Amino acid sequence: MKRLVLGFCLIAMSAAAEEKIRYVALGDSYTIGEGATANESWPALLTRHLNQQGVDVDLVANPSVTGWTTKDLIERELPVFRKEKPNFATLLAGVNDWVQGVDEKTFRQRFSSIVDDMLKVLENRKRLLIVTIPDFGVTPTGPMYARGRSISDGIASFNKVIADESKKRGVRVVDIFELSKKMDSDPALVAADGLHPSAKEYAEWEQVIFPIALDLLSQSSI
Repeated sequence: MKRLVLGFCLIAMSAAAEEKIRYVALGDSYTIGEGATANESWPALLTRHLNQQGVDVDLVANPSVTGWTTKDLIERELPVFRKEKPNFATLLAGVNDWVQGVDEKTFRQRFSSIVDDMLKVLENRKRLLIVTIPDFGVTPTGPMYARGRSISDGIASFNKVIADESKKRGVRVVDIFELSKKMDSDPALVAADGLHPSAKEYAEWEQVIFPIALDLLSQSSI
């Protein structure tokens, strides 16, 4: 049985390696890599890591912009997504909705709309990977954006929306919420602005995102 499973995995990896993967990453500051260089962003790291494993991936677009909400993403990033016609995509969005006081119902509507539009473009629905929102409240300057609210509770509620709506559509989710809390105790994980992740933190996110992405691409290529 072990030989059969191993054989299946090797076939899956071989098929994935033979296919050219066009990757588009949508999101905000966390996806563009604010606080680090473009090459240190987790989508860039993920692309390199996948290629090192023999999966031919090209990050064809990362139109993410610091400060953008899901409304901005719908209006300005999805057109890029449709134009590029990727066969693999990631989505990490919502933090700025919460910061700007967007209510949970509106966020759910916008997030669901984004996921549905992305799934319409992707030929294979299994090729979408969603990442939860990190807890920026643990950073030195994060509390400045609380406005009397609990950042941790607020982000957790938005992440529940993300998990629920993704599950309805059979889309894989990588949860970095708890991992991001390490920024509270390790200054090296926070960028110089005291708010965004450092290159080291983005690398830690990529370490948990990578195996799921590899598994997703390998399985869905059969």
